Amino acid sequence: MGRDVCLPPARRSTGRNIDMRIVLGSILTISTWAIIQFVGASYATAGTQEKPPSTRTPVVLKSLLGLENPNDRLLAGNVLTEGQIQLGRLLFFDKRLSIDRSIACASCHIATTAFTDSRPVSRGVRGLTGDRNAPTVINRVFGKQLFWDGRAATLEEQSLGPLVNSVEHGFLVYDDVVKTLRSIRGYRKLFMEVFSENITIENVGIALANFQRTILSGNSPVDRFDYGVDLNALTQSAQRGFRVFQGKGRCIRCHAGPNYTDEQFHNLGIGWESSHVDLGRYAITHQPEDIGAFKTPTLREISRTAPYMHDGRFNTLREVINFYNHGGVKNPFQDNTIGSLFLSDEEREDLEAFLTALNGEGWQHVLPPASFPK
Repeated sequence: MGRDVCLPPARRSTGRNIDMRIVLGSILTISTWAIIQFVGASYATAGTQEKPPSTRTPVVLKSLLGLENPNDRLLAGNVLTEGQIQLGRLLFFDKRLSIDRSIACASCHIATTAFTDSRPVSRGVRGLTGDRNAPTVINRVFGKQLFWDGRAATLEEQSLGPLVNSVEHGFLVYDDVVKTLRSIRGYRKLFMEVFSENITIENVGIALANFQRTILSGNSPVDRFDYGVDLNALTQSAQRGFRVFQGKGRCIRCHAGPNYTDEQFHNLGIGWESSHVDLGRYAITHQPEDIGAFKTPTLREISRTAPYMHDGRFNTLREVINFYNHGGVKNPFQDNTIGSLFLSDEEREDLEAFLTALNGEGWQHVLPPASFPK
């Protein structure tokens, strides 16, 4: 491979197409940015201002360079409000949403570590551990078929699932979650203000999901380079890594599109060298082609979300790259996109530099609440 500088491609080579929206976006950059900053302020300051989530002011999610418009990915009829988002933030960080008051959603999705917990597998109530790594919640507004095995169709469904998982939050049934929240006067008041009705599990899911929809990552060095905003945003190594990503590394086969994931399921061979094989997607679909297949994660913020793979076996990006370079672990159900890559040491180093440059902005504003309802 040549050592020449990789110039920005004439068209989006990561699954995006240039159209009039990009042209218009360039013309209206200043005015649009001002509007976004004004509207987005309703949630972007949530970590620094402790005002009650009582308003029903509609919220427009902030658009970030490199991403689709997140507002286009909301469920039909779902109008986000400031109250829902701030209520969801309280619920996300509140450990009283576990049977022994020891675990919150934020215990496994820690804001300061890009909403992961830095553990191979997460720890729940009573010190119990599961079998899978906690994926980041960043950019889940764009997600389809959530969880590693895709068992949840919506973010609302995904948000509620861990509450009644015996290892995670530990409640037996959703009625116990509702009963716990109704025992807290402050939550009774807030739910009435936000939803005009008493606490229901459906509204718990809406609040949690809509809060998570504000957690975004875009405007990374890769985006600024790829869109021609800043041709110096990537180092020479990262530019070469971009070419490896698109070409010889074949990464784009699964990590395509604005969020660098095809939102599909693939068998890489993880776990097939051990005595216990996690069947992954097959447990949901019972289709033979889904045996050992797991969801393709986003690569945004990837250098901040170690360890990697559904069982958290790899501690570094270089280990992940080496795994793919060797063609994964062979098994009867391995995805046909997986094979040896024969990348040189320099190519692997460049690919890692590119992946690190996918760190962006849009989630750093989220901080734990200073206090919780009583």
